[in-house]
Amino acid sequence: MTNFREPSVTPPEEVTVEDRALRPQRLSEMIGQRDVFERLGIAVDAAQKRNEVLGHILFDGPPGLGKTTFATCIPRELGTPLQIASGAALAAPKDLLPYLTNVSERSVLFIDEIHRLPHAVEEFLYPAMEDFRIDITLGDGIAARTINMPLRPFTLIGATTRAGLISAPLRDRFQLREHLDFYSIEELAEIVRRSALKLAMPMDNESANEIARRSRGTPRLANNRLRWIRDYSTSRCNGRVDVEIVCTALQMQGIDELGLDGFDRRYLETIQRVFGGGPVGVEAVAHTMNTAIDTLEDDIEPYMLRCELVVRTPRGRRITARGSQHIGSFSAAHEQRRLFGG
Repeated sequence: MTNFREPSVTPPEEVTVEDRALRPQRLSEMIGQRDVFERLGIAVDAAQKRNEVLGHILFDGPPGLGKTTFATCIPRELGTPLQIASGAALAAPKDLLPYLTNVSERSVLFIDEIHRLPHAVEEFLYPAMEDFRIDITLGDGIAARTINMPLRPFTLIGATTRAGLISAPLRDRFQLREHLDFYSIEELAEIVRRSALKLAMPMDNESANEIARRSRGTPRLANNRLRWIRDYSTSRCNGRVDVEIVCTALQMQGIDELGLDGFDRRYLETIQRVFGGGPVGVEAVAHTMNTAIDTLEDDIEPYMLRCELVVRTPRGRRITARGSQHIGSFSAAHEQRRLFGG
């Protein structure tokens, strides 16, 4: 008999210390994404009032915008257990079996990076999502037989940074599809103030706004910036935080006024210096930078496109006038700091 790996079952109240400090635990604690919040609130409330299972939900959007946070908050609202799986780890239908057979009534199964599921696993999911059953084949050849196993009604929540890679049959089986977009500076500043309070850090509005401006519209980056500033403040400034300390700490990490770090600027400089500003294919840029294409498409380019630093053309990526100006202004400021200090 095949020994299946026991799935990770995470009750809603069990989170890491770091997550408990910064990650929202309830939908009501979420800042930003108000349209998504309203629609999810209606769906959860309706399911509870009708005493029914919540429909399957698909979250898509760039990394760090709250897909996992929404997925972990929903079972807390429902008062049900949560199982967490990764699409990359589900290589075959047998890898999915432990999760499906361990679902409890109205529980939530969260599959992160669901676009990485192989086609065979997707097809195995179809009857589980629609009819709450799975078909298991035992044996080979003419001696093989199929067992139809019923499942307890459950909610599947998928998260992906590459919605276009999900097949249409799987995508259409989600009752709710929610796209998460970048946050405004005001929303990020509120997140920074809330996280600073949880970390027992002093934080004025000007400092919070400066961190928000340099966080690329992404809460995860805002919290990462905040953790670094806390370390810098503790080590160099006796725990004091003001906007000057914030700027100095982020400059040490190479994070500029737009929130770009050294790798982001290297991407822009490669297009400008090596390829004359473009247009150039993303494959050529990735090979020149010795990095993965997915890293550029998932982590770097969404914010670059949003800030109009680069554009996508039929012939490839091309740096804009604003992108060239930003590289020039950063290089000039860096040279000035090198020559005169500060």
